[in-house]
Amino acid sequence: MTAENRGRAFSGDLLDRRDWVYVLALLVPFTVYTLVLKAARVGSLPGDPGLLGTFGLMRSDILFDLGYALFWIGLFAVARRGLPRLLVVWLFHATTITVALIETGAARFYEITGSSLDATTILFFLSSPKEVGTVVASAVTPSLVATLAIALLYAIFGPWLLSRFAARRWGRQTVEPGTPRASWLGFAGAALVAYALVSLSLLPGGKVPGASETSTRDGFLNVALSAVESSPLPYVDAEKVRESLPTQTRLEPAERTRKRNVVLIFLESTRASSVTPYNEDIQTTPFLDELAGQSLFAERAYAAMPHTTNAQTATICGIDPPTREGTASLGDRIPARCLPDLLNEQGYRTAYFQSATENFERRPEVVKNMGYEEFYSLEDLDKKGFQRANYFGYEDDILLEPSRKWLQQNGDEPFFVTYNTITPHHQYLAPDKRYGRKQFAKDDTVNRYQNTVRYLDFFVKNLIRQYKEMGLYENTVFVILGDHGEAFGEHGRYQHDNVIWEEGLRIPMMVLDPSRPAGRIKAPVGELDVLPTVADALGYRVEGGEYPGRSMLDPLPEDRTLKFSCWYENKCLASVKGDKKYIYHFGDRPEEFYDLSKDPLEKNNIIDEVAPEEIKARREELLEWRARADTAYGSP
Repeated sequence: MTAENRGRAFSGDLLDRRDWVYVLALLVPFTVYTLVLKAARVGSLPGDPGLLGTFGLMRSDILFDLGYALFWIGLFAVARRGLPRLLVVWLFHATTITVALIETGAARFYEITGSSLDATTILFFLSSPKEVGTVVASAVTPSLVATLAIALLYAIFGPWLLSRFAARRWGRQTVEPGTPRASWLGFAGAALVAYALVSLSLLPGGKVPGASETSTRDGFLNVALSAVESSPLPYVDAEKVRESLPTQTRLEPAERTRKRNVVLIFLESTRASSVTPYNEDIQTTPFLDELAGQSLFAERAYAAMPHTTNAQTATICGIDPPTREGTASLGDRIPARCLPDLLNEQGYRTAYFQSATENFERRPEVVKNMGYEEFYSLEDLDKKGFQRANYFGYEDDILLEPSRKWLQQNGDEPFFVTYNTITPHHQYLAPDKRYGRKQFAKDDTVNRYQNTVRYLDFFVKNLIRQYKEMGLYENTVFVILGDHGEAFGEHGRYQHDNVIWEEGLRIPMMVLDPSRPAGRIKAPVGELDVLPTVADALGYRVEGGEYPGRSMLDPLPEDRTLKFSCWYENKCLASVKGDKKYIYHFGDRPEEFYDLSKDPLEKNNIIDEVAPEEIKARREELLEWRARADTAYGSP
């Protein structure tokens, strides 16, 4: 056998020249593309990980791509012709395109949120196209669409065109008789090597500051693994948990009961550090600053979870929200009697207004389950003359006229009304026609956000003026609070759903009651405290069960423990006890512990200075709390 034929035989043992061109024409661009995506993610991490650190962060992607390529080369080698070859070719294209799309989505999701994409999130997006379609559309840029379109066309037709070109230039390859061909046994060996490479890609990556375990994995692998991974929960007695829920509660009038109106104003995505009462260095909300001096003002207030529907469930229904991603269960059943339901029995009229679309997270069903009699959303409002605030809705002043009309019809009876604002939500478009804009930050995104918070100050001012003009102010208790905070990369995360640090959880909160003197609460308070506070302010006793929160009108212990969860399942939990904060990441990142009295921005993790017994107790306490919360909503 000549040297030339030996070379041909060696390559021919696997594939002929045309097949090599065909397979590599897709695998090489795929590998380059996925590694470029990962390199961009590595480049976004704080600091320089160095050469070894960079390899550690990209190792999973490199090994996965090698294993993926070897598997398909082996499969092409044994499926030479006929129906098996057609099936392999079809699967090759479909699988590679699917994997590339998931890798693209994972990279874009990380770029926008700082979190790793998982299977639950993809399923949520796919199952709720009407709810999240505008959210997805906001993340899709024209350049991304063009890139994907070109890549898709190439993935479908490119290998075929290149292999035909190779065949015309080189002619048909011939192999001498008797040259061994690839066998299924050989493919099995190649598959085992591919499996070994993929398995090695799952090993932990380098310990680089700012990099979580899931962020070091290949994007597709992380999505696939998240579909089968689970975090075991400690055992809780489901029957006892459900017996303790406030599902049979009622408000009992007492001697001091006064049927006064109640107004709940949710400040969307408003973190405490971005409003003037909590940060005198930023003049975004002078009116809220004025109200803080007239209110019962919470110096340290926390959201139960950095996600709107869950946070509102804690506030309006007085119970811990589900810690599982998604809120579909709240549209079916809320295992508690909520404020609207309780007050309806006392002769109150109830209504819920929002300037956002009604579609997101089954909001009509959730509001109905809470007990509201009437629900008004963007679909019911006149948009003429108002600017869009983001993909969810319009600027909040759009609610003022509908509010006035409702109050004119119902203001002669006691009422409970909730206003759910939307302007500060991402995309932070900051309407400028009505109140203009100011310069609060050099970063454009942060500056737009601060201007949306400034806009809310005008909305609250206009709403309070409306109540005064209609003669309703003196007989109304106003609860003004953020539903959750917002992050801009302080801890590598953006927006709010997965932000367990202070920028995601610390919110403004005040109770404006014209009949009571102003005061300040130094102890930490949470959204669970709102329902007991409202009942107390009206003079009602809660009978037939207990809510976990405490009335803010009573003295509160400064060392009380509050617990929190991320919206993404199995991502993070936290607890605050006095000034000490503990964060648990389910093994994805190192545990964290902060002394907020000395380190309010959570820059110095002192977990190594805390006794292991204390950390273990805090972790077990959180996991048991999570198990009880999910059991309440029907999870085993």
